Amino acid sequence: MSKFDELFDKDDMVFGGTPETKYWDIHNQISDDLRKDEFDALVEKMAVMEAMLTEIHDIEQLSKIIRSYGLTNSDRVSELKQGLYLELAGQLIFRVSD
Repeated sequence: MSKFDELFDKDDMVFGGTPETKYWDIHNQISDDLRKDEFDALVEKMAVMEAMLTEIHDIEQLSKIIRSYGLTNSDRVSELKQGLYLELAGQLIFRVSD
């Protein structure tokens, strides 16, 4: 059981669903400009991480290494993914409230 499971109990009216569904609920209610800006920030973060990884690994092998790591560490990746959805949802809420 993930540390996020209790927060998103399906019977809970405030946090019903999953971190992923909550993110998309928020995402679908904000302006196109804000969505594009947040997506661009996410792509920039991925580009930085890719640049850092290519300092250690060959660019041609990078996708294979990432897939292999994901398969080998699927539970850890799933938990990190849920945390990232929560972080991204929080960023959207923060941006909307500005």
